Amino acid sequence: MHKMISSQDACPCGRAQTYADCCQPLHHGTAAESAERLMRSRYSAYTLGLIDYLVGTTLPAQQALLEVEQMRLWSEQSQWLGLSVEQVAEDAGSDRAQVTFVARWADPDGSQQSHRECSDFKRIGERWYFVDPNHPIRAGRNEPCPCGSGRKFKQCCTI
Repeated sequence: MHKMISSQDACPCGRAQTYADCCQPLHHGTAAESAERLMRSRYSAYTLGLIDYLVGTTLPAQQALLEVEQMRLWSEQSQWLGLSVEQVAEDAGSDRAQVTFVARWADPDGSQQSHRECSDFKRIGERWYFVDPNHPIRAGRNEPCPCGSGRKFKQCCTI
């Protein structure tokens, strides 16, 4: 179930921009220009119930391992209260980055929760992907990548 938001509403990610000028283009297929932008767009996707976007922006070799129904339930049943980005570690030209953030939400019983995380991101080609720490990839460096790209793991989704 997608939650409705107007293109002119404030973006759920917390940047001082409208949804149309911030996360909406990413949700419609534009590549995020940085790991921070991807992370913010993923938070917005949770607030809006855009589970396909969350799956598609996870490292390809991990996508089949995701618990999609659990993601959907958490997205739908939570009241999203905000996002704070604490730190971004991304070197120019690097294909790896880290973003430390705090996401806040209320559970269905009204109890407020927060989660602080330092997430890893990897760029493959022109796209950034979230590296899910809950699903380690099991492949040898010279084996075909589990994402199905046809490339060796060491040249594709290796972390």
